[in-house]
This record gives sequence, structure tokens and C-alpha cells, in this order.
Amino acid sequence: MLTMLDLQAAAPEIFLAGFGMVLLILGVFLGDQSGRLIGWCAAAVLAVTLILVVNVDTGGDTAAFNGLFRADAFGSFMKALVLIGGILSLVLAQEHFDREGLGRFEFPVLVIFASLGMLLMLSANDLMSLYIGLELQSLSLYVMAAINRDDVRSTEAGLKYFVLGALSSGMLLYGASLVYGFAGSTNFGSIAQTFAGATTAPIGVIFGIVFVVAGLAFKVSAVPFHMWTPDVYEGAPTPVTTFFAAAPKVAAIGLFLRFLLEPFGDLVQQWQQVIVVISICSMVLGALAAINQTNIKRLMAYSSIGNIGYALIGLATGKQIGVTSIIVYMAIYIVMTIGAFACIIAMRARGQQLERIADLSGLSRTNPAMALALAIFMFSLAGIPPLAGFFGKLYVFLAAIQAQLYTLAVIGVLSSVVGAYYYIRIVKLMYFDESAGKFDSMPRGVAWVTGLTAVLTMGFFLWPAPLVTRATVAAAALFGG
Repeated sequence: MLTMLDLQAAAPEIFLAGFGMVLLILGVFLGDQSGRLIGWCAAAVLAVTLILVVNVDTGGDTAAFNGLFRADAFGSFMKALVLIGGILSLVLAQEHFDREGLGRFEFPVLVIFASLGMLLMLSANDLMSLYIGLELQSLSLYVMAAINRDDVRSTEAGLKYFVLGALSSGMLLYGASLVYGFAGSTNFGSIAQTFAGATTAPIGVIFGIVFVVAGLAFKVSAVPFHMWTPDVYEGAPTPVTTFFAAAPKVAAIGLFLRFLLEPFGDLVQQWQQVIVVISICSMVLGALAAINQTNIKRLMAYSSIGNIGYALIGLATGKQIGVTSIIVYMAIYIVMTIGAFACIIAMRARGQQLERIADLSGLSRTNPAMALALAIFMFSLAGIPPLAGFFGKLYVFLAAIQAQLYTLAVIGVLSSVVGAYYYIRIVKLMYFDESAGKFDSMPRGVAWVTGLTAVLTMGFFLWPAPLVTRATVAAAALFGG
């Protein structure tokens, strides 16, 4: 039976689901020409949901819907990041889809339902609610990848994502069934009580954890489950790729943290090695595979793989300081990534979208403002101080050192140095090579997002306390503090 506490705890999700269906019906009746209207309405709905997430007070850590749903400071913070990513992605998509003739209403509606799935993932307190939220997100993303039905690359991206995503979902379900079979419950709290104070677990539980981790690793593009990422990033329309690179990554990392640290926090020695291996492989592949890329969207795909590797360093520690470092890293990552993709969306000449890295040659002469913004994002992604990306990596490396994971920290630093090559190469092209031609004028919404994210990336070091403080509170909630 539903209670007022249940409704209050899930108020943002209920609001988002209700208005998502309203916009879907409105779009059906108004037709394809309603794409711009539905897009701005969807951004407004996400903004109101963000306000609800920030302001809904359930009295601290609250379990609702018979333990299936959990509302706490950790979930609220990660949900806020997801919604900010969704809002900025919708703003970037408006002018792009209008110019490409793809201004249909389906994309903003899919963003709403994908965001709803992500919010449910971040509040999952049970293996069943975890899977429902994950699939709601995934099904929306599959369609978004193939939304440009007249483009072979977009259709291919959607098909690859769907096939590999179905495989990862099967692995995750199999792992969840093993955990249920050997632990006797699907609820995170009950599983945590079963293994409270334990250092070992039945082999079936270990296998179950590994399979669920494999399924989640696919969602965050971690090696060796990264194979879909470059093709989908390249083939999907650029605003869709922007959304893929931002919000779903934050949601999946949040789910990673909740799944491993809440029910299996005392079994950290059993799953730590798996996370360490995934982290190292992701960092190394992200650093090396991007070097020879000529398509900037594929380069950003490998960059995202490497960034997930850095974020997983914090998870490998199994400690609260590691979770704090991940939250800070993902908050910085989402700003840098959306800013970089805003510049990529602005790479248009004579009405055609450009994607080659060589097309950025001499950009500082033809569009100095865009070149400066992209240089800020590239230097930040490379981890150059005093930009925000440097502090993101610093926090996770310090967390690894405090947890005595020295080898992981050293490999992270070395990978970051290698990866800096392809980021700085883009800056070199923009400032020292001959001009490849002039881009079309940047749309107002794209310029606004680019400027905002550039300022946040460049000015983070002046006032990091608000983000770090809120990340510390969110991490403490995950550990029962």
C-alpha cells in the first residue's frame, strides 16, 4: 500500500514520468513540427525535476516502496548531475536538429524517459528496481542512437548498441539471479546484513558480483566492455553523443557505487581486484587508442573510456574518501565533456557538420573565442593545472595513495601523461597550423553552453569548497553517515 512517504520520496520521478507522458501525447497530436516546442518544454520539465531533487526533504536516508527505492543525499547529488547533463544536452540539440532536419519531438521525450531511468537507477535499493531503471534508460538510448533513420551510420550505431546492450543486460540478470540464489534476497539492506562483518562469501555470490559488474561495466564503457563506444559515438548524431557521454555515465557510476558498497561493502577484498583490473585497462586503452584517431568524436569516445578508468580508481579503494573523489571527478567530467561536445557541434561549414580533427586547423585565426574554449576543455581533460580536470584527477590519485593502491595511482599518472598528447595536439592544430577554413556562426544556445562550461572549468580552482563539501556529504550517506 502506498504511503505519503513513498510519494514524497519519489516525487521527482513521479513528476518526470507524468510530464514525460504528457509531452509524448502532445507531440503525437502536434506532429513533427512540434519538435522545438517539445524540446524546450522537456528542458523545463527537467529543470523543475532538478528543483524537486534538490528541495524534497524526506528526513534523511529513507527507504520507500517496501525497500525497493531509496532516497538519500548520495542519490540526490548524482541525480542533480544527471538532470544538469540532460538539460544542457537538450539546449545543444535544438539548433542542431533544426538545421539537420531532425527536429522531431521524439528526441526530447526519449531524453526525459532515459533520465527517468537514470533517477530510478540511482535510487535503486534492490536488484529488481536496479534492473528496471537500467532497462528504462537503455531502451531509450538504443532508439536515440538510431534516431536519424536516413543515415546508415546512425542506424548501424543503434543496432550495435542494442545487440551488445542486450548481451550486457543478460549478463547482469544472470549475476543478479546468482546473488539472489546464494544470498537469499534481492534487497540491498538484507544482503548487507547477510554478509555484515564477513571477509569471504559463497563462490556463487562472487560469480554473481562479477557478472553484475560486467553488465555495469558495459554501461560505463569500461574495458573490456567498451567495444560499442567508438562506433556509437561516431555514428549517432552529435547531440545524442553529447547526452551519451554525460548523463548515462554519471548514472551508471552512481549505480556501480551503490551496488558494490551498500550490499557488498564488507566484501571489498572479493571484488577489489576486478575493479583494479578494469580501471587499469580502461586508462591504458583510453590513453593509447586515441592517439591515431582522425575523427574527433571517436577521439572523445576513447577519452571517455580513459576517464571512466580514472573514476574507477576511487571505487577500487572501497573507502569513503574514494567515493568522494569519484563524485567530484564525475561532476567535473560532465562539465568538461558537455563543453567539448558543444564545440564539436559548432564545427559546421557551409551547412555541413564536420568531424575531422584536421578541420580544427588554424581555428584561433577564424574563431578565437571557440578556439580558446576548446583549448580550455582539452587542457582540462589532459589534467593541466589549474583547470578543473587537474583537481578531478588529483582527488582520485590521492584517494588511491591513501588506500595504499600505489601501483594503481602510478599507472593512472602515466596514462594521464600519455593521454595528454592527443589533447594538446588539438590545441597545437588550432593555434599553430594553417587555417582549414571558417566555420559557420555558432548558434546562441551552443555559444551559451560553451561559455558557461568554459567559465566553470577555468574557475573551479577559485572556489572548490561547495562541490567538495557536497560530495563529502553524499559519500557519507552511502556509508550510512
